[in-house]
Amino acid sequence: NPNARIMFVGEAPGADEDAQGRPFVGRAGKLLGKIITACGLKRSDVFIGNILKCRPPGNRDPAAEEIISCLPYLQKQIEIINPEIIVALGAHAARTLLNTNKSIGQLRGQFHEYYAGLGRAPIKLMPTYHTAYLLRNYSHENRQRVWEDMQKVLTELGLPIPERDKK
Repeated sequence: NPNARIMFVGEAPGADEDAQGRPFVGRAGKLLGKIITACGLKRSDVFIGNILKCRPPGNRDPAAEEIISCLPYLQKQIEIINPEIIVALGAHAARTLLNTNKSIGQLRGQFHEYYAGLGRAPIKLMPTYHTAYLLRNYSHENRQRVWEDMQKVLTELGLPIPERDKK
Protein backbone atom coordinates (compact mmCIF):
# COMPACT_ATOMS: atom_id res chain seq x y z
CA ASN A 1 0.00 0.00 0.00
CA PRO A 2 1.75 3.19 -1.13
CA ASN A 3 -0.46 5.21 1.26
CA ALA A 4 0.17 3.02 4.30
CA ARG A 5 0.29 4.57 7.75
CA ILE A 6 2.40 1.62 8.97
CA MET A 7 5.47 0.23 7.22
CA PHE A 8 6.98 -3.07 8.35
CA VAL A 9 10.66 -3.54 7.55
CA GLY A 10 12.41 -6.89 7.88
CA GLU A 11 15.93 -8.09 7.22
CA ALA A 12 16.01 -9.84 3.83
CA PRO A 13 13.91 -12.15 1.69
CA GLY A 14 13.84 -15.83 2.56
CA ALA A 15 13.62 -18.63 -0.01
CA ASP A 16 9.84 -18.27 -0.50
CA GLU A 17 10.12 -14.50 -0.81
CA ASP A 18 13.00 -14.73 -3.27
CA ALA A 19 11.07 -17.23 -5.40
CA GLN A 20 7.88 -15.13 -5.45
CA GLY A 21 9.43 -11.67 -5.46
CA ARG A 22 7.16 -10.58 -2.59
CA PRO A 23 8.14 -9.89 1.03
CA PHE A 24 6.98 -12.04 3.93
CA VAL A 25 5.13 -14.83 2.13
CA GLY A 26 6.67 -17.84 3.90
CA ARG A 27 6.04 -19.07 7.45
CA ALA A 28 7.31 -15.80 8.96
CA GLY A 29 5.04 -13.91 6.57
CA LYS A 30 2.02 -15.94 7.60
CA LEU A 31 2.73 -15.06 11.24
CA LEU A 32 3.14 -11.40 10.30
CA GLY A 33 -0.25 -11.65 8.58
CA LYS A 34 -1.76 -12.94 11.83
CA ILE A 35 -0.21 -10.03 13.73
CA ILE A 36 -1.59 -7.53 11.21
CA THR A 37 -5.04 -9.16 11.46
CA ALA A 38 -4.87 -9.16 15.27
CA CYS A 39 -4.34 -5.39 15.01
CA GLY A 40 -7.63 -5.07 13.15
CA LEU A 41 -5.86 -4.39 9.87
CA LYS A 42 -5.41 -6.13 6.54
CA ARG A 43 -2.15 -6.76 4.74
CA SER A 44 -3.40 -4.33 2.09
CA ASP A 45 -3.50 -1.59 4.76
CA VAL A 46 0.26 -1.69 5.37
CA PHE A 47 3.51 -1.66 3.41
CA ILE A 48 5.98 -4.50 3.93
CA GLY A 49 9.61 -4.39 2.85
CA ASN A 50 13.12 -5.48 3.76
CA ILE A 51 16.55 -3.95 4.27
CA LEU A 52 18.00 -6.22 1.57
CA LYS A 53 16.18 -6.71 -1.70
CA CYS A 54 17.58 -10.20 -2.40
CA ARG A 55 18.36 -13.23 -0.27
CA PRO A 56 21.95 -13.53 1.00
CA PRO A 57 23.66 -16.77 -0.11
CA GLY A 58 22.97 -19.58 2.35
CA ASN A 59 20.47 -17.32 4.12
CA ARG A 60 23.35 -15.86 6.13
CA ASP A 61 23.20 -12.53 7.94
CA PRO A 62 23.44 -9.53 5.63
CA ALA A 63 26.97 -8.27 4.99
CA ALA A 64 27.71 -4.59 5.56
CA GLU A 65 28.33 -3.96 1.85
CA GLU A 66 24.97 -5.56 0.99
CA ILE A 67 23.18 -3.30 3.45
CA ILE A 68 25.02 -0.25 2.10
CA SER A 69 24.11 -1.26 -1.46
CA CYS A 70 20.39 -1.78 -0.74
CA LEU A 71 19.76 0.96 1.81
CA PRO A 72 19.20 3.81 -0.69
CA TYR A 73 16.37 1.83 -2.28
CA LEU A 74 14.67 1.30 1.10
CA GLN A 75 15.22 4.95 2.02
CA LYS A 76 13.50 5.98 -1.22
CA GLN A 77 10.59 3.63 -0.44
CA ILE A 78 10.25 5.21 3.00
CA GLU A 79 10.40 8.70 1.47
CA ILE A 80 7.68 7.88 -1.07
CA ILE A 81 5.35 6.06 1.32
CA ASN A 82 6.04 8.45 4.19
CA PRO A 83 4.47 6.19 6.84
CA GLU A 84 3.52 7.56 10.22
CA ILE A 85 5.20 4.59 11.90
CA ILE A 86 7.85 2.10 10.86
CA VAL A 87 7.86 -1.27 12.64
CA ALA A 88 11.37 -2.68 12.43
CA LEU A 89 11.16 -6.47 12.54
CA GLY A 90 14.27 -7.81 14.22
CA ALA A 91 17.72 -6.63 15.14
CA HIS A 92 19.10 -6.16 11.60
CA ALA A 93 16.27 -3.87 10.54
CA ALA A 94 16.25 -1.93 13.81
CA ARG A 95 20.03 -1.52 13.94
CA THR A 96 20.22 -0.43 10.31
CA LEU A 97 17.39 2.09 10.48
CA LEU A 98 18.49 3.51 13.83
CA ASN A 99 22.24 3.33 13.09
CA THR A 100 22.98 1.58 16.38
CA ASN A 101 24.56 -1.61 17.68
CA LYS A 102 22.06 -2.11 20.50
CA SER A 103 20.28 -5.44 20.79
CA ILE A 104 16.64 -5.84 19.83
CA GLY A 105 15.93 -6.54 23.51
CA GLN A 106 17.31 -3.10 24.39
CA LEU A 107 15.48 -1.34 21.56
CA ARG A 108 12.01 -2.92 21.50
CA GLY A 109 9.08 -1.68 23.51
CA GLN A 110 9.67 2.02 22.95
CA PHE A 111 9.47 4.42 20.06
CA HIS A 112 12.61 5.78 18.45
CA GLU A 113 12.98 8.33 15.68
CA TYR A 114 13.99 7.46 12.13
CA TYR A 115 15.39 10.44 10.29
CA ALA A 116 14.24 10.31 6.67
CA GLY A 117 16.39 13.19 5.47
CA LEU A 118 17.08 16.88 5.73
CA GLY A 119 14.00 19.01 6.08
CA ARG A 120 11.78 16.01 6.82
CA ALA A 121 10.16 15.33 10.17
CA PRO A 122 11.40 12.17 11.88
CA ILE A 123 9.22 9.08 11.61
CA LYS A 124 8.38 7.11 14.73
CA LEU A 125 9.98 3.68 14.68
CA MET A 126 8.99 0.72 16.86
CA PRO A 127 11.50 -2.12 16.95
CA THR A 128 10.07 -5.55 17.76
CA TYR A 129 11.03 -9.18 17.38
CA HIS A 130 11.13 -10.61 13.87
CA THR A 131 8.43 -13.17 13.13
CA ALA A 132 11.10 -15.71 12.10
CA TYR A 133 12.60 -15.31 15.58
CA LEU A 134 9.18 -15.94 17.11
CA LEU A 135 8.87 -19.15 15.08
CA ARG A 136 12.32 -20.36 16.16
CA ASN A 137 11.98 -19.26 19.80
CA TYR A 138 8.35 -19.91 20.54
CA SER A 139 7.31 -18.53 23.90
CA HIS A 140 4.22 -16.84 25.19
CA GLU A 141 6.43 -14.09 26.65
CA ASN A 142 8.01 -13.19 23.29
CA ARG A 143 4.67 -13.16 21.50
CA GLN A 144 3.21 -11.06 24.30
CA ARG A 145 6.05 -8.55 23.91
CA VAL A 146 5.32 -8.21 20.19
CA TRP A 147 1.62 -7.72 20.94
CA GLU A 148 2.51 -5.02 23.50
CA ASP A 149 4.69 -3.30 20.88
CA MET A 150 1.86 -3.41 18.35
CA GLN A 151 -0.61 -2.02 20.89
CA LYS A 152 1.70 0.98 21.29
CA VAL A 153 1.72 1.42 17.51
CA LEU A 154 -2.08 1.29 17.34
CA THR A 155 -2.41 3.74 20.25
CA GLU A 156 0.05 6.15 18.62
CA LEU A 157 -2.02 6.06 15.42
CA GLY A 158 -5.29 6.58 17.34
CA LEU A 159 -6.58 3.17 16.25
CA PRO A 160 -8.60 0.88 18.51
CA ILE A 161 -6.90 -2.10 20.12
CA PRO A 162 -8.92 -5.20 19.21
CA GLU A 163 -9.74 -7.74 21.89
CA ARG A 164 -7.50 -10.77 21.52
CA ASP A 165 -8.96 -14.22 21.18
CA LYS A 166 -8.45 -15.85 24.59
CA LYS A 167 -8.12 -19.41 23.17
